[in-house]
Amino acid sequence: MTTNEQPREFLDADLRGARFERCDLSGAVMRSVDLQAADIDAPWLMEEGGSLLVNGIDVAPLVQAELDRRFPGRSERRAADPAGLRSAYAAVEDAWAAALDRVAGMPPGTVDVRVDDEWSFAQTLRHLVLATDIWLRGAVHGIEDPMHPIGQPHAEYASDGYDVSIFSATHPSYAEVLAVRAERQAMVRDYLASATPEGLATECPHPWAPERRVAAIHCLHTIIGEEWEHLRFALRDLDAIETLEA
Repeated sequence: MTTNEQPREFLDADLRGARFERCDLSGAVMRSVDLQAADIDAPWLMEEGGSLLVNGIDVAPLVQAELDRRFPGRSERRAADPAGLRSAYAAVEDAWAAALDRVAGMPPGTVDVRVDDEWSFAQTLRHLVLATDIWLRGAVHGIEDPMHPIGQPHAEYASDGYDVSIFSATHPSYAEVLAVRAERQAMVRDYLASATPEGLATECPHPWAPERRVAAIHCLHTIIGEEWEHLRFALRDLDAIETLEA
């Protein structure tokens, strides 16, 4: 929705089976609606201090608490000191290691299967390479050309005016993806191993808005948050693939 458009009303509309992707529905009001079996994914809900009212009850904290229960270590993702961040990153690395073991035991080609046109498992790993490049190599370390060509940008990356020609036009092998991914994980571990409170407080340009300054710890929180959210997506799709194969 552009700034010139007015909010629209859907009265007595049948939206069964509708799919909304990359849509801003913040502030939307729904009254007397049937949401049976609705599937909502809003990963930034609590990170931005938002709320989600269902029948007058803010369910956002309940959702976050359940996600923390399902993913041990996720609750540490906003750790405020070097030791806490090291623990937080170790937890999400362990969770991803388990996911890699799981997919390794599935039929050949599983890593390239796309569910509902979402990213495949391999593409998700490639996106996490990109996230590390942007927020650590670019923002924190100040490397001028931080992106590895194996990275996987979002669909809106090009539409926002960013150069997608830097990314590989070929389909990298899964072994290549794993190798680069492991390098990026090691970079985060190495940074955190020597991180200090002063270093984490150092300000750097925001990758998407260079006129803004953000603390290095914000960049680490973003990396760890991306790791957990995309793990959730990946495991959701592996569950779907296993159901189809059963």
